[in-house]
Amino acid sequence: MSVPLLKIGAVLSTMAMVTNWMSQTLPSLVGLNGTVSRAGASEKITLFQSPEDGWQLYTSAQAPDGKCACTAVIPAQSACSRDGRGRQLRQLMEKVQNVSQSMEVLELRTFRDLQYVRGMETLVRGLDARLRAADGALPARSFQELKDRVAELRPLGAVLEQYKADARTVGRLRDEVRNLSGSLAAIQEEMGAYGFEDLQQRVAALEARLHACAQKLGCGKLTGVSNPVTVRAMGSRFGSWMTDTMTPSTDSRVWYMDGYYKGRRVLEFRSLADFVQGQRFVQHLLPQPWAGTGHVVYNGSLFYNKHQSNVVVKYHFGSRSVLAQRSLPGAGYNNTFPYSWGGFSDVDLMVDERGLWAVYTTSQNAGNIVLSRLDPRSLQVLRSWHTGFPKRSAGEAFLICGVLYVTSSHLAGAKVYFAYFTDSSSYEYTDVPFHNQYAHISMLDYNPRERALYTWNNGHQVLYNVTLFHVVSAHAAGEP
Repeated sequence: MSVPLLKIGAVLSTMAMVTNWMSQTLPSLVGLNGTVSRAGASEKITLFQSPEDGWQLYTSAQAPDGKCACTAVIPAQSACSRDGRGRQLRQLMEKVQNVSQSMEVLELRTFRDLQYVRGMETLVRGLDARLRAADGALPARSFQELKDRVAELRPLGAVLEQYKADARTVGRLRDEVRNLSGSLAAIQEEMGAYGFEDLQQRVAALEARLHACAQKLGCGKLTGVSNPVTVRAMGSRFGSWMTDTMTPSTDSRVWYMDGYYKGRRVLEFRSLADFVQGQRFVQHLLPQPWAGTGHVVYNGSLFYNKHQSNVVVKYHFGSRSVLAQRSLPGAGYNNTFPYSWGGFSDVDLMVDERGLWAVYTTSQNAGNIVLSRLDPRSLQVLRSWHTGFPKRSAGEAFLICGVLYVTSSHLAGAKVYFAYFTDSSSYEYTDVPFHNQYAHISMLDYNPRERALYTWNNGHQVLYNVTLFHVVSAHAAGEP
């Protein structure tokens, strides 16, 4: 058999294998795009049963004119290992990609061989015409032998026609494979079928974009608190947990302090994931015990209220030493002016976008909340505001952008009820719903780096997202 016929045979054999693969694989591909046939029945595939099944809100910020908003949704990590369809889809996409590449090579070879075969076809027809014209000009025996050889080539015409048809089929199969690859990519995007490492990279990118957007937006007024996200259930009914509030910071450590009375043991976890798993942590033993749960970590140091005193202590985790301590002038302590839940919560330390603050009460102020801004190095009071709100009537309090927000209770049914604005030394009563899932909050702090509320709720460590109402200037929004 001649070389062109051998090439045609190889091409047809390859096309047969491709067609067989497509006929066996396409039914399962169709099943991924909606239904799966099982024993004559059709079953609908639901990728996620509900939004809560695979996604959770991380943080958000909104502008009244709609110019800028920061919202991120992050797939739950359990979805990666829970559903094997994502891995199967990924493997299938790799196979389709391999076939697509093979089809590209096959098409290239087919096009090249087709040009050669067409030339052969023209040559054979020309030779046949010349033989007819030369009839009688050659010796009879030689002419007959040559005529017999040309006759053997005449069936090549039908083969060439079939080859051209097969070449068109190769082109159609290539287009189908390309369309199939695009459909699989769309299904993968819909399913969120990414590997765990891919998800981590996408989440990290989202967090970076989110924080950059939040910093551009700046401060805003609290308009909403999301539903709670329980991170872990650990420890007693009272306690505190936190991450570093310094902005910006790449420190991902988590600190955990169980109890509110005479505690000295602080657990430091390397990351939130380690905290959830209860692994990879070190212990700090404070030289002086704490009172209450109003502690805060700021720029690598723990600020807390010393037991049976109105002294604020600054403990540096890196050097494991006390860097500063100072009394709050006239501040009550030892359950003199606590929050409504008690627990020696006379002094509550907190951090917002503007720095370090202390919430407390003095006898001269008739038990109403005093808000003071502190120097984080010396702990000296820089300025104080008298809010007029009785501290014993407050469930808890937190600070965002220089505004002190107070909850109406530490029990179920609580809401953000009161807001004091340090910029104008004025206040207003608010009505922001606040879902108290476990019915007893003993710690509530805002983290400006994460733009989230950290709470200790009846032995549960819980996070809340906050929504801030922003007025965004045209310059900040990137307009000319």
